[in-house]
Amino acid sequence: MLHAAVRPAFSVIGFAAARFGLGFGEAGNFPAAIKTTAEWFPKKDRAFATGLFNAATSIGAIAAPFVVGWVVHENGKNWQIPFLITGVLSTIWVYLWFKMYKKPQVHPKVSKDELVYIQSDSEIENEDKLPWKSVLGKRQTWAFGLAKVTDAVWWFYLFWGAKFLAETFDVNIKNIALPFFVIYILADGGSILGGYLSGALMRKGWTINKARKITLLICAFIILPVSLVAITESKWVAIFLIGLGAADHQAWSANIFTLVSDVFPRKATASVVGIGGMIGALAGIIEDKALGSVLDTAGNSGYFWAFLIAGSCYLIILGIVHLLMPKMTPLNDNLEKITA
Repeated sequence: MLHAAVRPAFSVIGFAAARFGLGFGEAGNFPAAIKTTAEWFPKKDRAFATGLFNAATSIGAIAAPFVVGWVVHENGKNWQIPFLITGVLSTIWVYLWFKMYKKPQVHPKVSKDELVYIQSDSEIENEDKLPWKSVLGKRQTWAFGLAKVTDAVWWFYLFWGAKFLAETFDVNIKNIALPFFVIYILADGGSILGGYLSGALMRKGWTINKARKITLLICAFIILPVSLVAITESKWVAIFLIGLGAADHQAWSANIFTLVSDVFPRKATASVVGIGGMIGALAGIIEDKALGSVLDTAGNSGYFWAFLIAGSCYLIILGIVHLLMPKMTPLNDNLEKITA
């Protein structure tokens, strides 16, 4: 009896520890990815490159249920195998990354012309490390951190979207595949198109400040109809609006991430992205707790306020970001404004 009682507790603790490890490892992805993008792409291409790799997260979310279902089968006895597969693939990827990745200026396959293009709109930087305290006091850091509060909206779509569809339109585990396929496909498209748009505007001669912020403003307006999700009576209208919100968030994210490398030197990019990611995660935790409490007391009517906030917060946040960072003046190696 004692063994039977202890084993579930041990499995829960073990699962929690493994999940903590997964989250800890995942946390390094975006800071490293954004820094790598800053090292390998000129500013006019960075949002598009960010949009492409950011879209891959949605592709993974689409593929995972089908792949896991195929591996596990109906009897569910092989449920451990997907965890082992992801662990092995991650290990291989890390090995290949350390073996193959080099900065463009030392990469043997990068030609002189390619290097000139990569560095065409960036200042040459020294390799001295910057302490974290050098970025904590900058308004630009907190402008990015504030923009990352919108991560809570993304987590809302992912964690509460299925529950809302189930309770409102009876979309259950058996028929949720198509709705979520639509939502994630729209998210992929938004990530790529949003990243492309600001770069296209820059190639037309727009300044970085104008191109990024006009793109973000377009995103903030397009997402407004998400506020109507809770009052629509059509399942597919609700699904489309949630998909629109997911697409717009990914377009927003592609450009928000790029703001960091637009303003900060490359050696500070990962630190600032990490700070913003922490703020976004905290916002998601607070949102999850708050919405749960609201739904407990107000019932499903609480979704009205959740979708209203999800649809309107981007416009408000963009206004504050603009006040904190009106001109997006680049900072030099010493994190002082470039006056030239």
